[in-house]
Amino acid sequence: MAESGGAQIIDGKLIAKQIHWSIAQEITTLKERHDKVPGLAVLIVGERKDSQTYVRMKRKACAEVGIKSFDVDLPATATEEEILDAVLALNANPEIQGILVQLPLPKHVNEQKILLAISIEKDVDGFHPLNIGNLTMKGREPLFSPCTPKGCIELLKESGIAIAGKRAVVVGRSNIVGMPVALMLNNRDATVTIVHSRTKNPEAIIREADIVIAAAGQPLMIKGDWIKPGAAVIDVGTNSVDDPSKKSGYRLVGDVDFEEVKKVAGFITPVPGGVGPMTIAMLLQNTLESAKRMFALEG
Repeated sequence: MAESGGAQIIDGKLIAKQIHWSIAQEITTLKERHDKVPGLAVLIVGERKDSQTYVRMKRKACAEVGIKSFDVDLPATATEEEILDAVLALNANPEIQGILVQLPLPKHVNEQKILLAISIEKDVDGFHPLNIGNLTMKGREPLFSPCTPKGCIELLKESGIAIAGKRAVVVGRSNIVGMPVALMLNNRDATVTIVHSRTKNPEAIIREADIVIAAAGQPLMIKGDWIKPGAAVIDVGTNSVDDPSKKSGYRLVGDVDFEEVKKVAGFITPVPGGVGPMTIAMLLQNTLESAKRMFALEG
C-alpha cells in the first residue's frame, strides 16, 4: 500500500498478483500429485468491445496460473436455445469445473434463464439464485460468492481493515455488486446501509460510514466532504470520461472523486488498479476451489 495525501492507497494489482501466485502454486501441486488441472469455460455471445476485452483478460489470467481455458464464442444472432445448448454441454463436460457467461447477453436472450441453466457446482461467477439465496441466510454459505463483491471484501481484509462492528455504506443496489456486497458485509457483522437513486440526502448517510463501497456507476459522484475522516473507501466504479489529452480521447474514473477523497479517507482504492484486478483473481480462486471440490468427489 502506498500513501497519497492523507489516505493509504490500496494496491489491488499487487494484492491480485499475490493471489495469482498462490493459485499457480496450488495448481502446480495438483498437476504433480493428481495429474489434474482446473478448467474454466468462458462463453461470450456477440462482439461487444468491452466484453471482448474482459474475456481476453480472463483467458490471459487463466494461462498465467495454469487453468485450462475452454472458449465458446457465439455470434450475436445465436438463439436462446443455441446458448442454452452450449451451457448444457459445458455442464456435462468433466474437464470443466467453472462456467462463466459473459454479460450482458443480446437483448433477445433471457439472461436469467441462461444463468439458471449453469450447474450450481460450476457457477464460479456466483450469480446462480441458489448461491445468492445462501448469501442471504444466516448460517449458510454459498458454494461461490460473486467475484467483484468477494474482491472488495478481500481488499479490506488484506489491508487490515476491521469489518465487524463497523458502519458500512454501499452506494448502489445492483445484483452484480451492490446487493451481494451488502450481504457479505452484513455476514461479517458490519451494520450496513444501502444508498440508491431514491435515497434522500445520500451524503449525510455516507458521511457516517467507516467503510464505503461505491458501486453506483456515476462518475466522480462521491466528494471529499461526503467522507468521514479515516474511512476506508472501495471504489468499484469504472466510468469513461472525455479527456482530449489522452490518445484514446477518454480516461477511466471511479464513482469517487479520488483527488478530493484521498485527502480525507484513511484508505482508498484507485481506478484503474483497485477492484478490477481483484475481480479476475477471485474468478480464478473460485475456479480452483471448484476443481478441488470436484476432484475430491471423484476420489
